[in-house]
Amino acid sequence: MDETRIMLLPGIPDDDNRDYLPESLKESRIVVNENGNNSQVYPSRLKECRGRLVDDFEDVWYEYVPESFCADNKTPLVFSMHGGLMTGWGQAVYTSWTHVADREGFICVFPNAQLRRFWTIECEERLREQLSNPALSDIYMNPFPKNPDENHDIRVVFALIEKMKEKYNIDEERIYMQGMSLGNAMTTMMARHYGYRFAAMAGSAGPSTAGLMFHEDGTPNNEGGPLPVMQTRMELDAAPPGSDDTPEDVVVKNREYWRIVNECDGLPEIKIDGESNLAFYKGKKADYIFRDVKNRDHGQTFDDAELVWNYLFAGTRRKTDGSIEYMETPEERKGDAVSFAAAPDCGFIWVNNKKTAVPGRVFRWKKLKYHGLNGDAIVRGEYNMVPVRTLAEAFGAECREMEGTAEIVMPDGKTVRFAGGCVGCTIDNRIRSMSCEAVVREGVLYVSSEWFCSDICGLRVSECNGVMYATDHYGMLSSHMARLIRDILKG
Repeated sequence: MDETRIMLLPGIPDDDNRDYLPESLKESRIVVNENGNNSQVYPSRLKECRGRLVDDFEDVWYEYVPESFCADNKTPLVFSMHGGLMTGWGQAVYTSWTHVADREGFICVFPNAQLRRFWTIECEERLREQLSNPALSDIYMNPFPKNPDENHDIRVVFALIEKMKEKYNIDEERIYMQGMSLGNAMTTMMARHYGYRFAAMAGSAGPSTAGLMFHEDGTPNNEGGPLPVMQTRMELDAAPPGSDDTPEDVVVKNREYWRIVNECDGLPEIKIDGESNLAFYKGKKADYIFRDVKNRDHGQTFDDAELVWNYLFAGTRRKTDGSIEYMETPEERKGDAVSFAAAPDCGFIWVNNKKTAVPGRVFRWKKLKYHGLNGDAIVRGEYNMVPVRTLAEAFGAECREMEGTAEIVMPDGKTVRFAGGCVGCTIDNRIRSMSCEAVVREGVLYVSSEWFCSDICGLRVSECNGVMYATDHYGMLSSHMARLIRDILKG
């Protein structure tokens, strides 16, 4: 058998349980599936370890050394931090890190949190009393020492790094951390204070409150310096406990934090692949990747480890002098080669990962049904209206306009003619209905960008919160990516 081949093992479904982390999963073949959170069969090579690492408290952690491990080779090390109320073994079975490790040959460590399965993380002072109320036992926070160097969980991470270096041939330039939910909060805390000691970090769900990420003057609260980071957010996730911001604004502020720290001044490249919505930022000091997952609430996708490895960890190292080196990654951090996006009230559109000005502004148009409704109306559809000439230029077509009409000739020779106020057009001199009528505003002829992209260009169109996105493959625009695109197109 090829020892680098990923082997997905059949498990015993246990879909009737309602426990957060069923203890019956441990060392069993039981699997659990809940809204995309999938568990794998308990890995046979996952080893439970115990010891007093930094004080008298006996810590527990789980090591995964793949069969493909070779002691003669410098080996990357990945820490994966569990969510609140979970365990290290729970994080192992609820992720695919062990599978990726089998193929790539790196070592994984899954530590247990010290107290009550909760990491000892920072929180804003204004929230501490609220979150420390015993009545809120589900979000009760462990006391955080004033000096992060005295934090037991932080000390354990660094002690484990030294232990792994003693036991295995660890590549000190390739040590990474990823976490989920409270584990993401733990990872973010490590990044803010000790990012310079890691090659890259990633996290899913569990964004931080703005008051923890920023000082009162708006500058980032950061001691760890620039760091390659990948943040995964869930479209239906809630804001963190005690946050004054909406979930959407929390995500924006967490994204802006790393854009500032890493000095990502330019526009991202956007890629929507199925339900994964990705934005790749190049930074002067470090790169940043944002990912939002369509139709998912709190948690992590089973392929999160695969994506984190392929887009970031596999191609990043922290040199001994502290500098960041980028190598080739299995998945290129490039946006969709074919893409078009538009949002209402914006003076720009998005074409093949470039921002393009629009004469006038994109506006939202309603298709109405009103006959026989005694003066009332029913909205049968809403569309983003974009000038015909702008659409023609975006797709390399020729355009001729005259007195409320337009004719475009597509690169393949197809000829399309429009007339203001008409719900139909002609394609190669044959009548074709459109989603809504063409509209003339201030002498400019507009048509639905959704209709044009799908019917004329044959693209797949997805829409969320009034923002439309079209590309040449299957992709579902998510709410946080829609917000990102809208903010870009507003200028």
